Amino acid sequence: MVWFVVDDVFKALADPTRRLILDELAERDGQSLFEICARLTTKHGLGLSRQAISQHLAVLESVGLIRTRREGRYKFHDLNTEPLERIAARWLRPTSPENSP
Repeated sequence: MVWFVVDDVFKALADPTRRLILDELAERDGQSLFEICARLTTKHGLGLSRQAISQHLAVLESVGLIRTRREGRYKFHDLNTEPLERIAARWLRPTSPENSP
């Protein structure tokens, strides 16, 4: 794994709004922008614009933490835990000579 990718994942996770978005997708995958905005407003009291949430989603998508899919004119967002799993596996696996840098 390239280190700048890991850095980008950590930078994306550093923002509390992005973490809330990931929490909402973990609770219910496949949400549209409208649904995410509504959940953030009602559950967390965030009054961000759709454009602001869309920008957060773009950051999360750029580092691979979410995937998007289109169905007709709707765009749905799904949580992708693979980048987190790769990061965790780096430190959770037993140390052996083959794994040393």
